[in-house]
Amino acid sequence: MSRRVFLAPALVLMLVAIGGRFTLDRAGFPDLAWVDLRVIGLAAALAVLVADIARRPALDPAIPRREGWLIAAVLFFLYQIASGLWAPPAARVGPQTLDLVLMAALTVAFYLYATGDPEWVVRTTFWLFYAAGIVFALAAIFINGPGEQGRYSAFGGGPNVFVRIQILGIIAAVALFLAHRRWWILGAVPLFLLAAVLSGSRAGLLAGAAVGAAALLRLRHRLRAAPVLAAGAGLVMAAGVAWQFAPPAFTSLFQERFVEQTVQDHYLSDRTSIWRAAGKLAAEHPVAGAGLDGFYGTIGVNQGVEYPHNYLLGVAAEGGLIGIGLLATAILLWAGAVRGVKGTGLAASAAVFVALSSLFSGDYYDARLAWLFAALAAAAAVPVSDRELVTR
Repeated sequence: MSRRVFLAPALVLMLVAIGGRFTLDRAGFPDLAWVDLRVIGLAAALAVLVADIARRPALDPAIPRREGWLIAAVLFFLYQIASGLWAPPAARVGPQTLDLVLMAALTVAFYLYATGDPEWVVRTTFWLFYAAGIVFALAAIFINGPGEQGRYSAFGGGPNVFVRIQILGIIAAVALFLAHRRWWILGAVPLFLLAAVLSGSRAGLLAGAAVGAAALLRLRHRLRAAPVLAAGAGLVMAAGVAWQFAPPAFTSLFQERFVEQTVQDHYLSDRTSIWRAAGKLAAEHPVAGAGLDGFYGTIGVNQGVEYPHNYLLGVAAEGGLIGIGLLATAILLWAGAVRGVKGTGLAASAAVFVALSSLFSGDYYDARLAWLFAALAAAAAVPVSDRELVTR
């Protein structure tokens, strides 16, 4: 079946989503640091998306769609932006507002785009993440190399964002294999695993393992023992070969980061003290929160901490019970929309993985991929009859 949407919006929206914050000073033009390429890219994507929507045949208005989650999500983003009105003076309201506007626009745009042809858009998105995972992994290993802490990342992003790209690459590989039944697609999985470990992100790996275990548990009755054992043996062999021929930087990172710091010293990168501070701030402002970027404006500016490193604690501290209530409403409505619907599983798993990772690292904008995949899963949950073409 031929696709019913343009390819251009997918490419541009994905570049904006994966690229993160990218101003021209990072490209070597310090005088143009004010130029945010996210705004330019999103404007271009929206222009093409409008043209794409205008050419589509109309959807049947008689069939209801479960889009309450999207309304709640937009209200949540708007409330976060509005909370800048009571933020402390040191809060960085302007940049945070831009982040939230862009994230809201990405979420809505991706949902509207995907509803035009959900199956094709979901599959194309996974192909793009599959390719991005390979590019990021090769760039980290052969170009960027280890950072100051010995952790790997690519294209100026942090290790905690880098590991998300790699785990999403694994999810994409599984989704594409199930769609095409081509074994070569799984050939990139060892590369993704190696790069994920090289990131040194313990939370990202733990979130990926949790989502993977849940997926295997859900699919346990559909799996055959022979392929599972073969895949497991292949991964063990690949890990053994990688360990045998790995450079000293890899083995020392694994030994220091995962064995000494985690197992022996129980080191959590000061997360517990940061979370306690965020929890205390939430208790001091229980209803409406301390306002947008209130954590930094109240605590972080004095302690050199950018954000709470926990999405929920950040919302509780800066948005209070109102913010948590809007977020919970969006999540519950989304879960109800995608639950039990065929074709939404791996997109939903990707959203859950990024959401779990956001409980340990990153700020609001770093959670954008969770919202993106949530939009994809919700679009894939639209009833088939609602996608049928009708006369305008």
